[in-house]
Amino acid sequence: MINGKTERDREATERRLLEAVGDEIRENGFERLGINAVAARSGVSKILIYRYFGSLEGLMAAYIRRHDFWINFQDGIPAREELPAFLKKTFRDQIGQLRGNPTLKRLYRWELSSDNELIVKLREQRERIGMERIREVCLRSGRAEEEIAVLAAFLTASVTYLVLLGEFCPVYNGIPIAEDAGWERIGRGIDKLVDLFFHM
Repeated sequence: MINGKTERDREATERRLLEAVGDEIRENGFERLGINAVAARSGVSKILIYRYFGSLEGLMAAYIRRHDFWINFQDGIPAREELPAFLKKTFRDQIGQLRGNPTLKRLYRWELSSDNELIVKLREQRERIGMERIREVCLRSGRAEEEIAVLAAFLTASVTYLVLLGEFCPVYNGIPIAEDAGWERIGRGIDKLVDLFFHM
């Protein structure tokens, strides 16, 4: 029972720290994020932050891991006839999740400029999970892994890039990427690409 309580206490503390990271970045910006600020906001000592996450970078990587759409993607892949609708919804869910989380957007930008061991492991985890999903789609669709992987890479990377860009550049190729209307256009475009791909 003591071990179970200790584990629950640690989970609750980690959750408080990750929530504090999100609140701190949202209110004060990524540039002002520091161990002292997270400790003060969460009410957790710096010693525990270092013990649980190793560093501020470890804490930020843990936030990404907890909120990353693809790492946390749990849905099973449906049969072939349901795949197009499933994929359309999946990409729209990715758009909604990333657009709705300003902290995650800022941490994705940090990730793109980082190459430390924690980030390498995070990318490896994301890649492993992504390839598992791609192979499942291949099995159900009968399409080659090379084709599915390229389609997934184009769509996921484009969505991420355009969401991040939208905070600084309101229009891209005539599409208002800082507005819901622009993202509805992008969603419809993704729908058409998925339909074309599965009817080739």
